[in-house]
Amino acid sequence: MKDISIILVNYNTKLITADAIHSIRKSATSYSYEIILVDNASSDGSVPYLDQTFDEVKIIPNDRNLGFAKANNQGIREAEGRYILLLNSDTLIREDTLDVMTAYMDQRPDIGASGCRVVLSDGQLDKACKRGFPTPSASFFYMTGLSKIFPNSRKINHYHMGYIDEFEEAPVDCLVGAFMMVRKETIDQVGLLDETFFMYGEDIDWCYRIKEAGWKITYNPQTTIIHLKGASDKQKSNKVLYEFHRAMVIFYKKHMLNKYSKPVNIAVYASILAKFILAYLSNLRKRKKGEAA
Repeated sequence: MKDISIILVNYNTKLITADAIHSIRKSATSYSYEIILVDNASSDGSVPYLDQTFDEVKIIPNDRNLGFAKANNQGIREAEGRYILLLNSDTLIREDTLDVMTAYMDQRPDIGASGCRVVLSDGQLDKACKRGFPTPSASFFYMTGLSKIFPNSRKINHYHMGYIDEFEEAPVDCLVGAFMMVRKETIDQVGLLDETFFMYGEDIDWCYRIKEAGWKITYNPQTTIIHLKGASDKQKSNKVLYEFHRAMVIFYKKHMLNKYSKPVNIAVYASILAKFILAYLSNLRKRKKGEAA
């Protein structure tokens, strides 16, 4: 048995994924680990390239893009570790990351899942690494911009838990799927990622189920990783926009619908639809502007 099973999902990002694996290789850790890479039918030669470059990596090739949740589940089913680490292919971990996080989980058997401090390429905190559940009130304060006006308010900025300092260890509701270490015992109890989600929302749903089962979820800033997330001004495909907003609907219907009144539910669905339409129109404008340039 290994201590850690690191699951990476690759889709046409062979060089970025290779950098992520190189960062894992540099780890100064006494814990044993395995790397399982699931490739979602990449067309850039990822599978032969990564297979030739990294002998120790177990590669699971798919003949079509199954999405993030299904691909991670494939890796988890093959995993032998006491801990499962979901790690995005566009991340770089520090030499101490595996050691710090595994020792931390070993010392806290009540923790079902934990994440570390995640920063973007510009050094800013990736706010998704410590956040609250997207309840109607939390989402309202976030979408209206009130959470930015009152960043340290426990009630108004619960969406990103801005009242928790980025260097403060704390219990949280949600972690980001780019880096999430989950106890195998916890997974055995709550189940795998919900494959209804394609590429968004599965991490929030998993955290919700983990907390419902009585496990703690914590943010541990004792180590930091870099998340090379795409620049915010880059145009997102309509498929990505659709899946992002579809995930909101799936999560709300699954976990929130029965907890709120009909008027609140209607307002939530209307807000998601409006947000999608605005994002789509923004995409359309960017595309036309690009064509005209």
